[in-house]
Amino acid sequence: MKYKNMEDIRSRVPNGCSGWPFIGETLEFIASSYTSKPVSFMLKRKSLYGKVFRTHLLGKPVIVSTDPEINKVVLQNHGNIFIPSYPKSITELFGESSILRMNGALHKRVHASIGRFLKSPELKVQITRDIENSVKMSLEKWKHSSLVYIQDQTNQLTFEILVKVLMSLGPGEEMELFKKEYKEFIKGLICLPIKLPGTQLYKSLKAKERLQRMIRKIIIERLSNKTHDTDNLSATIYGSDAIDVLLRDINDRSEADKCQPLDFIAGNIIEMMVPGEDSVPMVMTLAVKYLSDNPVALKQLVDENMELKGQKANSGNSYAWTDYMSLTFTQNVISETLRMANIINAIWRQATEDVEIKGYLIPKGWCVLASLTSIHMDEQNYENPYDFDPWRWEKKGIVASSNTFSPFGGGQRLCPGLEFSRLEISIFLHHLVITYRWVAEKDEIVYFPTVKMKQKLPISVTNHGYDDES
Repeated sequence: MKYKNMEDIRSRVPNGCSGWPFIGETLEFIASSYTSKPVSFMLKRKSLYGKVFRTHLLGKPVIVSTDPEINKVVLQNHGNIFIPSYPKSITELFGESSILRMNGALHKRVHASIGRFLKSPELKVQITRDIENSVKMSLEKWKHSSLVYIQDQTNQLTFEILVKVLMSLGPGEEMELFKKEYKEFIKGLICLPIKLPGTQLYKSLKAKERLQRMIRKIIIERLSNKTHDTDNLSATIYGSDAIDVLLRDINDRSEADKCQPLDFIAGNIIEMMVPGEDSVPMVMTLAVKYLSDNPVALKQLVDENMELKGQKANSGNSYAWTDYMSLTFTQNVISETLRMANIINAIWRQATEDVEIKGYLIPKGWCVLASLTSIHMDEQNYENPYDFDPWRWEKKGIVASSNTFSPFGGGQRLCPGLEFSRLEISIFLHHLVITYRWVAEKDEIVYFPTVKMKQKLPISVTNHGYDDES
């Protein structure tokens, strides 16, 4: 829809406040993230202006939506009206060929290829065994520690699993070097966008170059081992990890679209680690915290998982993907953890043209912040939203696939690894509760720049688990 003049545009833009010159309302936005209720920034303006309002954040005019229907339209848009928008530090680090920034047919093809790979029956069988082995090895080491820092342990665990899925890299010296460089790279995601030597962005860009060299080396070795006939790649690469999938996708492209394939693959392997490396370990950590604070929920989780353990012991069969995913209460615990402390609290998009949704005008060039956390913590959507209540997911009308629950995003950019993430968390919780009792020390959640535990959630574990009582 086109508008005749600026006055017409202003009259249709949602109500709100632009705050201070240049700074806007950024300081209050950030300050709210350091409180126990980070959605307070949204709630205050929602009470003044309604579910959709305008503000000015991080140097940009922004339309904030806490409306599930509007968020659905924004997230399901096919890239022709709303395109990804990120802080400058992220765009500098990821570059033009980033999977996070690409749109249209190329993004659709790459996203679909990764999604098919993560959902393939062959991967599900293999990755279930791999995660089980990694979790058991990690838990075994806890017996020798007086205090276990859950956040550190889950980060270590999920990093190794993720690197194996993406590039088949196992534990060892190369893994440790990769981890060191990745930690330096990720520090630059939220920082001042200055690339001078000595700045964090400069250090992170150099770390990315070193990571890309390591991945290119793996790709070259993969190509050499699989085939000497690059014209027949699609017939010889079956997709044992994400590198194979991206190699096959490169081979299927047109000649005009095959620029710098090794750099494209290396860059996107690094970027695929960002959501998987940070979000999954934090859901694990927060689930342990919420369960520690709710003995009734913990008891029901233990009972459900002990029942599965008994069934497997009697049948002599190994665990399958479906065994873990069929643990109903465990899945409810995961959903409730995602609802209460969603790692991705909002999704940013930018309008490529004037667009009107439900009577609100979003002008061309403005950003839209689709607030997921505001919807998850809205009393209209969830009764007593600040209470950890996994039983709420048993109630009629509450489903983990509605407009009011979107921890993995939505539309074409829905996280392709959502089932994989749930599996990983389910396996961790299962083996944790059948192996150990624990007592958690008091700790607090920090919400900025990402969700973390202030003290990394220290717990003391006993060497004898619930399985000794079965």
